[in-house]
Amino acid sequence: MESSMSFSQDMDDEYEKLIRRMNPPRVVIDNESCKNATVIQVDSANRHGILLEVVQILTDLNLVITKAYISSDGGWFMDVFNVTDQDGNKITDEEIIDYIQKSLGPDSSCFGRSVGVLSSTDYTTIELIGRDRPGLLSELTAVLSHLKCNVVNAEVWTHNTRAAAVMHITDQGTGYAIDDLDRLSRIKELLCNVLGSSHSREAKTEVTHVATHAERRLHQMLFDDRDYEQVGEEEDEDERQRPNVSVVNWYDKDYSVVSIRCKDRPKLLFDTVCTLTDMQYVVFHGSVDAEGPEAYQEFYIRHVDGSPVKSEAERQRVIQCLEAAIKRRVSEGLKLELCTTDRAGLLSDVTRIFRENSLTVTQAEVTTRGGKAVNIFYVREASGYPVDAKVIDSIRQVIGQTILKVKGNNSKERKQKVAQESQSKFLFGGLFKSRSFCNFGLVRSYS
Repeated sequence: MESSMSFSQDMDDEYEKLIRRMNPPRVVIDNESCKNATVIQVDSANRHGILLEVVQILTDLNLVITKAYISSDGGWFMDVFNVTDQDGNKITDEEIIDYIQKSLGPDSSCFGRSVGVLSSTDYTTIELIGRDRPGLLSELTAVLSHLKCNVVNAEVWTHNTRAAAVMHITDQGTGYAIDDLDRLSRIKELLCNVLGSSHSREAKTEVTHVATHAERRLHQMLFDDRDYEQVGEEEDEDERQRPNVSVVNWYDKDYSVVSIRCKDRPKLLFDTVCTLTDMQYVVFHGSVDAEGPEAYQEFYIRHVDGSPVKSEAERQRVIQCLEAAIKRRVSEGLKLELCTTDRAGLLSDVTRIFRENSLTVTQAEVTTRGGKAVNIFYVREASGYPVDAKVIDSIRQVIGQTILKVKGNNSKERKQKVAQESQSKFLFGGLFKSRSFCNFGLVRSYS
């Protein structure tokens, strides 16, 4: 039986390769037809997940998708995106243009792999999920530091009382992935102890050498953990901040039409398409408009079995899951950026200082390149009150004014910024230095 299944999968793979050779993907990058955006058109043989792969590549380049038109009815996929850089300019960097061509064009490996799965032996991947609480990230990183593990990259999200993280770690001594099975088992055991359990939902820790796309995995982990289910304070959420998501059936064409309207933010399209894909829905047509402060997305979908949404319970679940996907990445709290020379235990020390000053991390992005650590933290008062400007100034004096910077004014207190920062040197001031397509749309055929 297994041999028969394997043979069938091999035949499917060979058929997909044949279709790809006969109809290679084509990508056109146009900087002329639209006044204020670069237009990227992608044509390819169609298959489940291809839309997510394309969106993933564009968002990983930190490109802003201001408009999109999606069509994949039948055996062909055609997508058009209007994109800009973070400053709202057209894409003129030849390296980025060349990368897009190679990643999405006929010679790409993108369309031949599973979405989100990469290969790497440079680090060990740890996936964590459990109940969120103040100081959790500090405790987790302290354990890793004690076990002589260095966190080189990490993504941490919190949503609806749950916390999830994907961390890439190396051995502090060698700088490479950790292979010792006993040591890996010990790491997993101690991290599980820190995470604890939460009644019906157990904490989970996975240690693997298979690298994954961190943001994709965070969506999958929280979705599997059912973070979309309403609990406690989520029910009292300000309705003005809640995404407007609707799902209706278009019976003449056997589609379900998903409409999303919410405040725009980076990577919003990736988050919604990721969730629809992981819920096993296929986007046949769609349009996206995010040129203003509010984003509008419309998708014509069916389940992979060919059916539209079948019941009210299913409709509600789609709405809940899309709302959760949108809110997971919403950054709550004050944004802090730390930039300094990387060293062993850096992340543990920083998060410990946050915890000692009654700050909790709601979201984090940790990156290390060329010996430099660039870490983004969103923090808020553990008790729920707005962050005190004096606390932030005190923390910056300990870590270093030029090393830790406040990005944006998410707190009322930050508007009362101290006029002059003290020029005196503090005892711990050098702590981290010393320790080392313009107008288009899909015509609606329903009322």
